Amino acid sequence: QVQLVESGGGLVQAGGSLRLSCAASGRTFSTVIMGWFRQAPGKEREFVATFAWSGGTTLYADSAKGRFIISRDNAKNTVYLQMNSLKPEDTAVYYCARRKGGPYYRSMSEYDSWGQGTQVTVSS
Repeated sequence: QVQLVESGGGLVQAGGSLRLSCAASGRTFSTVIMGWFRQAPGKEREFVATFAWSGGTTLYADSAKGRFIISRDNAKNTVYLQMNSLKPEDTAVYYCARRKGGPYYRSMSEYDSWGQGTQVTVSS
């Protein structure tokens, strides 16, 4: 089981940027595929970004395309989510999680070892 700790959330004005980090424990991070989800108040948790199983291709929700960038630093056991041009509707708790398998990368059921989440609030 991998332990995940998110950080980097905060309050930002619309149009601003934030970079979220997800630090993972364990010595096999380079073989792990991570993803980001978010959950806004009163809404279901939704997919934001992840990597393809090949590791090279990045996959995004339509709401994140062109604005968010997922990346990883294997030496630091860390996955990042760079969020640009933030909008009030991006306000949510953001979670990272480990993909455990399967092709349905947008589904929470394909992820385990969730972090505790980090709050992102975008003011208008």
